Amino acid sequence: MKLKNIETKNNLILAPMAGVTTSAFRTICLEHGAGLVYAEMVSDKGLSYENNKTLEMIDIWENEHPIAMQVFGSSPDTILVAAKMIEERSNVDIIDVNMGCPVQKIVRAGSGSALMKTPDKIYTIVKTLTDNINKPITVKIRTGWDHSSINCVEVAKLIEKAGATAIAIHGRTRSDMYTGSANLDYIKAVKEAVSIPVFGNGDIKDIESAVKMKEYTGVDALMIGRAACGNPWLFDQLNAYFEKGVIIEKPTKEEIINTMLDHTKRLIELKGEHVALVEMRTHAAWYLKQLIGKISTWWALRKAGKAKGLSEEETKEAMAKGATPGEVFAAIAMAMHEMQDDVHDVEDTILTIHQVERRYSPWNSKIYSLRDLPKK
Repeated sequence: MKLKNIETKNNLILAPMAGVTTSAFRTICLEHGAGLVYAEMVSDKGLSYENNKTLEMIDIWENEHPIAMQVFGSSPDTILVAAKMIEERSNVDIIDVNMGCPVQKIVRAGSGSALMKTPDKIYTIVKTLTDNINKPITVKIRTGWDHSSINCVEVAKLIEKAGATAIAIHGRTRSDMYTGSANLDYIKAVKEAVSIPVFGNGDIKDIESAVKMKEYTGVDALMIGRAACGNPWLFDQLNAYFEKGVIIEKPTKEEIINTMLDHTKRLIELKGEHVALVEMRTHAAWYLKQLIGKISTWWALRKAGKAKGLSEEETKEAMAKGATPGEVFAAIAMAMHEMQDDVHDVEDTILTIHQVERRYSPWNSKIYSLRDLPKK
């Protein structure tokens, strides 16, 4: 797919996700077949004020092309300042404007999906960028602010008129947040209303849903968000199906654990050990979802409880209080150890995650570690 002067590797795109699509995860997704990756959104004001943390977010690694950097804001002037800084200080390929984020702290400042209420401002923002920025400009929108103001077709036409290179549309309104189902009819309507590339986004989680999005709406590319969390293999699976018509095997538990550890190492390189391991608590829970069917989580937790000297009733009571991602990670690793799998490499990661989780532990006992297990 051609986006101005940028050629994507294929038509599968990693969606921007705050706190998720860092360089660590973006490079993993590219290695698993994503054709284009979007960075997490950055604040126009943060860049305008040259906030150090915001400036760090526009730094990219050499091996993560093609990549789009997403900016959010509500003022054409400050968004332009931010876009110019990105163009001058970052080696990204594309600049995207967030007009779809539904989170309250974003929309209450008039940014994100709040812009769907002001189509004329949307036109002004995009036109200001295309007149002053050389890189391709894309825009990510929702179907509307709420179900009484569905205006995605009107907005898409204005975005095209203003000179944008492509549009990504999430098939929900702002009022939907992430509940219900993405409405493919509106995505299809946008695709039929404009001539620039359209990326379909929302509820693409497997081959079946990807085929449905592609065939029903006719979009030029599939933008995948939450379903890729802990599952970069989804890009491999979709590429194999669309390019060769084959369904490949899901990753083994060894591949899942090794990728999780690789992700951890990349995050440590990016953010330092403390921050990286705090963030990996969430990622670990996502990766562990891929182990369902390979190892029963309940069975693993029972094994962990037994290793801690808890009765089955005590284990159930502890689970009812809610196990944290780190605890589930440790419990499954312990269960795998009992199955005589070679998982000693995860020991340090488990230990460090639990140092972060310790004070919140519903198990109310010492940190889990493979060292707690009896020698075989």
